[in-house]
Amino acid sequence: MATYDPPTLAVTTNTADASYDSVVVVTDSTDKLTGTLSNLKTIVDNYISVDPSGSSSVVLIVSDAVSGSKLIYSPTGPLNRDQDDVRRIYDAADTGIKRALAAGSTKPLLVRPPDAVFVDADRCALLGALHALYTPLEIREARPSDSKKATDLGWWYATDSVAANNLITLVEGLEAGRYASRDIGGSDPERMAPPRVAEYVESLFSDADSAVTVTITQGHATFEADYPLLAAVNRACKDIPRHQGRIIWLTYQGEGTIDKTLLLVGKGICYDTGGADIKAGGVMAGMHRDKCGAASVAGFFRILDKLRPKGIRVQGAMAMVRNSVGSQCYVADEIITSRAGCRVRVGNTDAEGRMAMTDVLCAMKERALDTETNPDATISTWATLTGHVIIAHGDQYSAVLGNGPACDANIPQDLITNGIDMADPCQLSTIMREDYDFAKGKSEYEDVLQCNNEPSSKTPRGHQFPAAFMILASGLDQYGKQSATPLKYVHVDVAGSAGPFPGIPTGAPLLAFAKTYIIDRL
Repeated sequence: MATYDPPTLAVTTNTADASYDSVVVVTDSTDKLTGTLSNLKTIVDNYISVDPSGSSSVVLIVSDAVSGSKLIYSPTGPLNRDQDDVRRIYDAADTGIKRALAAGSTKPLLVRPPDAVFVDADRCALLGALHALYTPLEIREARPSDSKKATDLGWWYATDSVAANNLITLVEGLEAGRYASRDIGGSDPERMAPPRVAEYVESLFSDADSAVTVTITQGHATFEADYPLLAAVNRACKDIPRHQGRIIWLTYQGEGTIDKTLLLVGKGICYDTGGADIKAGGVMAGMHRDKCGAASVAGFFRILDKLRPKGIRVQGAMAMVRNSVGSQCYVADEIITSRAGCRVRVGNTDAEGRMAMTDVLCAMKERALDTETNPDATISTWATLTGHVIIAHGDQYSAVLGNGPACDANIPQDLITNGIDMADPCQLSTIMREDYDFAKGKSEYEDVLQCNNEPSSKTPRGHQFPAAFMILASGLDQYGKQSATPLKYVHVDVAGSAGPFPGIPTGAPLLAFAKTYIIDRL
């Protein structure tokens, strides 16, 4: 397995530092290039006076005044309008670094003149640059000589070396998590079939000093006994060793008194054929990305292991299974009793993600009820669950849906605010009575209906009712606002925000959750 080997991050005050072979400037205005950066303002302004397009598009300027004689100016565009957010800085850094790579740079220096436009702008600039420098796992394994796009990435700072180095440490931890998420989420369905995902995750936390423990649940008989809904999905490949399902459990406990618990469940469909309700007409391509929710759960624990936040206990589960089609596959009309004792009528085998997660969600509910071990618990499911969420919110946004206790605690809004701050934007959705009504059983045979037989994109409230289904089938509905022991639950649909295909996964919603639950505890 290829090791994690990102570029070396370091700080400097010198834009002519010989350690680097290019300088990438990210800003909305050359007027911010003051003090020791004033020479860069002169260079860029002179260029723009000849080629005005340089004020709005990335350009490479040859100048002996900077490292490597290559100055890349990557303008962000306006930052002060209603529609502007920190993604303009993230995207400009990504674009600028890619231009530097195209010019042959392997040691770019990133320069963002200080301003107070966005609170997390420096973090996002570095993370945008690092997104451009990620090399897929399969390339690192197949062609080790191409494993690094850049050996070094520099960060220019003005005066505060302590703050600059603290920033580097934080970003290195965040990027380690995104790296793991991309490795799992982006790799093909054989390279990251369930058993190989388990191997990868075990290797991530194999160091003796790791703060994360990993345990694996496997075996179809165990699934049938304890996770019957997941077992239904696993049934088609239970006799194919390389495709057999796994539930990967992760645990982290920070130092000090634990005052917060986070319980995560990730959808890990390593390949989604649709099952008996097969994805026909060419829409199956890209379905190896249906594991990005679980991939980001692994990534979140990688961040925890790197940064070691205090006072928080985090437990995660990656529900890894392949939705195959064959003589043993589950079919619509089956009635399966969930771990919570709920009779579930299968309506569509292509709604397998909620099947894989729901019994694991029930297990997390059981843990959350142990308030002495897991104080102030929040449970969250992460999933590339529906096409409807893209219709509703677009292809760059996670949808956040909270139950009553979570909304009372303002958790969805906190995630939205923090996600916007970290260039990992979320949008608010709600779980309403119509969603519960939709998921209720339609006859005396069943308690709940798993899905209708239309694509979610053609179903009203197509990304909301699946959350209601999981609440009902897991028994979480008994622990809403009306309960003496209410449990906070947030569902996050990342079908749009997980990243383009073809393209590199984003790791969403890692950064939104990292700012909400990790960064303030360092």
